[in-house]
Amino acid sequence: MKNKIQCDLSIITCQNYNKQKKYSLPIKPSPNLPNDIAINLYPSLCFFEGTNVSVGRGTEMQFQIYGAPYLPTTEFNFIPKPNEGAKHPKHENKVCFGKNLSQENMIDKINLEWIISCYKETQNKETFFNDFFNKLAGNDKLQQQIKKGTSANEIKKTWSENLNKYNNMRKKYLIY
Repeated sequence: MKNKIQCDLSIITCQNYNKQKKYSLPIKPSPNLPNDIAINLYPSLCFFEGTNVSVGRGTEMQFQIYGAPYLPTTEFNFIPKPNEGAKHPKHENKVCFGKNLSQENMIDKINLEWIISCYKETQNKETFFNDFFNKLAGNDKLQQQIKKGTSANEIKKTWSENLNKYNNMRKKYLIY
């Protein structure tokens, strides 16, 4: 710790814990994460919070859908309205066209295809990203890669060196 601060730490292991066993939270962690599907899709869909695309705030399917009024017309659409999780949702009272992802199995994966596809489909690319996107991504590199047309696989390859370093560093701390 900083300044050579020491602390007593006791680690209590869980009995009968198995990393492969699915765990469902007994209560929703947020009004906008109502179920396991939304929780598992969140790592992929949270990037949309830094764009002009809705992630379903103002619906009953938050972080299980995405869309915007300017995206191509699809069979799936929704209208965000004020609710517990969003008093003034993005694109309030407007028909948003997009995708319903509630059947996707996204555990341990980040899907960049959805945000890349929306960026390609938007006509006014200058208004697609907002200042929050780079905060969510950690820097401006992801935004630049998407703007350049870099594929999801190519983007993920640029993460591999740092991910490998991190995974090696954390090994000594894992107990399961």
